[in-house]
Amino acid sequence: MFFSATDLVALLVLSTCVLFLMRRFARVVGLVDKPNARKLHSGSVPLVGGISICLSLLFFLWNNADLIPHTELYSVSILVLVIIGALDDRFDISYKIRFLIQALLSIAMIEVGNIELSTIGNILDTGDIDLGITGYIITILAVVGAINAFNMVDGIDGLLGGLSVVTFAGVAFMMTTVNHYDLAYLSTAMIVIMAPYILFNLGLLGRKRKVFMGDAGSMVIGFTIVWFLLLSSQTGQQASIRPVTCLWLIAIPLMDMAAIMIRRIRRGHSPFRPDREHLHHIFQRLGLSSTQTLLLICTVATLFAGFGIYGELTGISESIMFVSFIFCFAVYAVLLSYVWRITRFVRSLRKQDKPEHALNG
Repeated sequence: MFFSATDLVALLVLSTCVLFLMRRFARVVGLVDKPNARKLHSGSVPLVGGISICLSLLFFLWNNADLIPHTELYSVSILVLVIIGALDDRFDISYKIRFLIQALLSIAMIEVGNIELSTIGNILDTGDIDLGITGYIITILAVVGAINAFNMVDGIDGLLGGLSVVTFAGVAFMMTTVNHYDLAYLSTAMIVIMAPYILFNLGLLGRKRKVFMGDAGSMVIGFTIVWFLLLSSQTGQQASIRPVTCLWLIAIPLMDMAAIMIRRIRRGHSPFRPDREHLHHIFQRLGLSSTQTLLLICTVATLFAGFGIYGELTGISESIMFVSFIFCFAVYAVLLSYVWRITRFVRSLRKQDKPEHALNG
């Protein structure tokens, strides 16, 4: 199937209309995000970005059911996730319930959809490493991990949407290069569906029309990304990229989640304890605005994804790509462990610069 520009434009209009309608619905049922100690926005903001994206995506899949295998299973899965996410946004349910639902959907993906992380490729330069029976457990951990990695980065306006666009664009490009246009088309459709949300979320259509993604959206997006990556990297008709390339396509969310959890565990805290020590929080403490932070993180994510795609297209060995990824993660984790010292040092430099600027002025 080749891309249909007309269908994509219609999808953009549909997604925008659904978002407008859901904003009104959110205020009626109280599905809004209110400021607190960790949420510093002003006013009550509708948490309907994820619901709108899910509804538009389901409509698109209903009219294009042959784009991916087991469309029915995928559709039911994201519908379950959006319901659980919306309930969590409204009533703040336990993370244990969310994890249980995510794990059960992972099992359904394996048992019904036959989509599983069966190999991690030749990352040690000793031949392809098949996971065998351990692939079952690792797939569940990968799905739950990916869902929550994208949930954790949803901390400033536009960041979840921006990082998702980087990943979906990477998948679409890679699938196009190997003539797998169905998955490329669906990935492109995801970007189109998310476009209105990103505009609303950033307040580009007016601050009064601002919306948030909510847990419903972050879970649907995380699940969709891991579904697409497994389809494109594991055994099957659409498998065409190496597993190590997938790491680079989701590098920032993955590194941020892993480093944060390691640090929390080392402190004796729960790895699921919320805090304000994610990458976007760090950049803001260094004095960057939300817009600057968004642009910087998305630029780095694009560079990571670009490097992964470059390595895939030029045939750089999987072991080199894997070691490079681990090196980048190690550097990030070390910098995070010294983040307070780095922050104080940068702030001291900024203070020293101020008198000079004042004199020059």
